[in-house]
Amino acid sequence: MLGLQRETSSMYKRTSSRDYSPMIDVEDSSGLLENDVDNEMETTNPSWKCSLPHVLVATISSFLFGYHLGVVNEPLESISSDLGFSGDTLAEGLVVSVCLGGAFLGSLFSGGVADGFGRRRAFQICALPLILGAFVSGVSNSLAVMLLGRFLVGTGMGLGPPVAALYVTEVSPAFVRGTYGSFIQIATCLGLMAALFIGIPVHNITGWWRVCFWLSTIPAALLALGMFLCAESPQWLFKQGKIAEAEAEFERLLGGSHVKTAMAELYKLDLDKTDEPDVVSLSELLYGRHSRVVFIGSTLFALQQLSGINAVFYFSSTVFKSAGVPSDLGNIFVGVSNLLGSVIAMVLMDKVGRKLLLLWSFIGMAAAMALQVGATSSYLPHFSALCLSVGGTLVFVLTFALGAGPVPGLLLPEIFPSRIRAKAMAFCMSVHWVINFFVGLLFLRLLEKLGPRLLYSMFSTFCLMAVMFVKRNVIETKGKTLQEIEISLLAKP
Repeated sequence: MLGLQRETSSMYKRTSSRDYSPMIDVEDSSGLLENDVDNEMETTNPSWKCSLPHVLVATISSFLFGYHLGVVNEPLESISSDLGFSGDTLAEGLVVSVCLGGAFLGSLFSGGVADGFGRRRAFQICALPLILGAFVSGVSNSLAVMLLGRFLVGTGMGLGPPVAALYVTEVSPAFVRGTYGSFIQIATCLGLMAALFIGIPVHNITGWWRVCFWLSTIPAALLALGMFLCAESPQWLFKQGKIAEAEAEFERLLGGSHVKTAMAELYKLDLDKTDEPDVVSLSELLYGRHSRVVFIGSTLFALQQLSGINAVFYFSSTVFKSAGVPSDLGNIFVGVSNLLGSVIAMVLMDKVGRKLLLLWSFIGMAAAMALQVGATSSYLPHFSALCLSVGGTLVFVLTFALGAGPVPGLLLPEIFPSRIRAKAMAFCMSVHWVINFFVGLLFLRLLEKLGPRLLYSMFSTFCLMAVMFVKRNVIETKGKTLQEIEISLLAKP
């Protein structure tokens, strides 16, 4: 049987996955999908050590994402002074937010890049604008050049998260996929904290802000070079008809005894989808047979942003200053809360499951926002109000990192069928960036017009809406292979 399998692998090495389905029907009863004898060899989980190095290299992109989100926060005053736009709040806001425009553009193209070039090459393509943009930002001598550098960095930031979510999901064994998916959020937290600490000398060393940008080229180069040593996604190789390569990568990631079962599941899925076209259009994502899972994914990302997480990050410095806590120390408290929640999520993800973590997370966030609302009461003593405000901020960040932060990026690649996975992730991340942009744009104006009590009440309401949405629409994927999840979804009307 193994000899026959190698023969068929080499025969179909250069063919499309649509072309070998008749052959699999013939072999179905003779070996590839046989149950009892082969399944006895698969009773143990594959070693998590095989896939771990590949996942760690991929999460460098998430580290860079977090780093570039926070790299201008501390040095912004020095940047504006050196480049001649000190006191111009519009220019300062553009330096912070222009990368969001680049990120939106990058996320739009991420699906096509990941499907067209493969997951490994997509990471390398993502590293190019991150390196070039950081270099341009570091050597800039005018606002225009700085904005160009930030925009280039943004395109890399937009490409990275969807590809990282795809890759980690596709190369991880089912029993640790949740844990490995949490590495993305942890790496983002570490990137944010690294940007904070590296920016500390900026007020004492002239031109240090340039070093802050240049240092980020080191992990970006490591990402590009490290991907030469990493495995390609077996699912992507299978879609390209590169069967022998897919088997070889499964062996690297899971071990030789698990290759046959993994390949059999891919073959079964392929037989179930022979009537579907290869090209995935936007209309198919919105109105096709998989439109419901795309709706669930985009709504989860929208609710994640409408919960007020970025507003809390934007306003946290003011909250801590009003409590007499220096902004640097306050940022460290927020970073530690974020990291602690992410580590707890990593431990629990494959134990309690994705859905339960999402529910706990949004319930905790709603309660934390209620604390913020309570802090605005005129009946509370000033000190008690400050304690509620600071405590509410930290609890909100902690509970966000428990579920609402890491779970959507892990869950969506799990529930999206392999044929639409990259394009669907690109669409959902585009929704994420659009909502992110408008929350950042309108938050201060809404705070001024509505006041903190009403605004935080709205955020709390969105969190409760998310609880109801998750309870009704999200399925549990803990411990299931991607093929098992897809088969179960295909079976539903």
